[in-house]
Amino acid sequence: MSHKRTSRGLTRAHWALLPAGWTAALGLLAWQLPDGSDVLPALAAAPALTAAAGARRLAVLGSGGLALAAMGADIATDQVSGPGPAAGTAGAVLTVLAAGMWAAGRRSALGAELDRAREIAAAAQQVLLPALPRRLGDVTVTGEYVSASLDARIGGDFYEAVATPFGVRALIGDARGHGLPAIGLAAALLGCFREAAHQEPDPAGVVRRLDGALRRHLLERVAAEAARGEVSDAAEEFATLQLVQIDDDGTLLVVNCGHPAPYLLGPRTGPLPLGDPLPPLGLFDAPRTRVPVGTGRLEPGEGLLLHTDGVTDTRDAAGRYFPLPDTLNAMAARRVRGTEVAELLRDAVVRHAGGRCADDVAVLVLLRDGSPRPAVARGTALSAS
Repeated sequence: MSHKRTSRGLTRAHWALLPAGWTAALGLLAWQLPDGSDVLPALAAAPALTAAAGARRLAVLGSGGLALAAMGADIATDQVSGPGPAAGTAGAVLTVLAAGMWAAGRRSALGAELDRAREIAAAAQQVLLPALPRRLGDVTVTGEYVSASLDARIGGDFYEAVATPFGVRALIGDARGHGLPAIGLAAALLGCFREAAHQEPDPAGVVRRLDGALRRHLLERVAAEAARGEVSDAAEEFATLQLVQIDDDGTLLVVNCGHPAPYLLGPRTGPLPLGDPLPPLGLFDAPRTRVPVGTGRLEPGEGLLLHTDGVTDTRDAAGRYFPLPDTLNAMAARRVRGTEVAELLRDAVVRHAGGRCADDVAVLVLLRDGSPRPAVARGTALSAS
C-alpha cells in the first residue's frame, strides 16, 4: 500500500525524515556559531514535527531523544555557555515530547476507532448491496458500482438481480440526491424488491409494491425529522428505476420509471426504445396509473446493459458527456466478451471523469447463454403492452 500523499506531494515517509534533518542542521549550526545556545530552543520542534507527520509514539520518543542527544553533544563540546540555556532547552524538548506522545497516542486510538467504524460501514454496505450472483438460471450477471462519496461503496444508485418463479428479475435505479437520505431510500426499495419479486406474478405489481415502499419510507422519514425539529424535504424525493424480467424462453418484460433506456448486447446494436416511460417513482399515483410493460426477446448469446444516468451524465474536463454509444461500438469492434463489458465500461467512465465521478455510477449486464463473445447490439424496438 502506498503512503498517503500530502498537499505538497510528499509522503509520510519523507516527512518522517524531517525531524532528523532538523536536529542535525541545528546541531551543526550550534557547533559553528560562537554562542550555540541561541539556536538550541529550536530543537524542541523535532518531536513536534514527528507528531505532526502522523508518526507513532515510539517515533516521537525517538525524535525527542535525538534532540536531547544533540543538545548533550553541544554541551560536551563547549558550544553552549552556562547551564541556564541547556536547562531551558531540555525543559522545552521534554514538554513538547510529552505533548507529542499524548497526541500520537490519541491519534492511534482515534485511528483504531475509525478502522472499526469503517469495518462496520463496509459490513452494512455489503448487506445493502451484496455481491451479485454470478449466474441465475441461464443468465450470467455482472455489475459494477462507483460511489460519488469518498470512501463509500454505495450511494443513491442501486441494483439487484434475483431468480424467481416468474423468471430472472433485475432492478436498477437511482434515488434522488446523495448521502444518507438517498442510501436510506435505496435500501427501502431494494428490501421491497427482494420480497415482491418472488410474490408478484406481473412486473407492474412489483412496481406498485415499490411505490408503496417508497411512500412508507418517506412518511417515516418525515415523522423522524419532525421529532428532531427539522424541516423535511422528503416531499421532493423520488427515484428513477427500471425493472427487467427475462423468462426461460428469452421473453423480455421491461417497466421503465423515468430511467435511461437499456442497451442490447449482441448481433443487434443500440438502445432499446421503450416508448414513453412512466415518470419517476414517487411522482405519479402508481395504484391508479396503468403501468405499461414493454415486451421483446433476448436471443441466446445476447445481453442487456442497464445503467444509471451517472454513466451518460459524466463529463470530462472540457465539459463533454461520456460517449456511451461510441464506447459500446468500440467494444463490439474489439469483440469484447459480454462478461467484461461492465468492468470496462466502469473504467472508461472513471477515466472520462478524470479519476473521480461527480455522481454515482451503476452498471448491470445480463447475458443469456449462447455465444461467449456477444458484440454490442444495434437497436430493437420493444412494444408496450
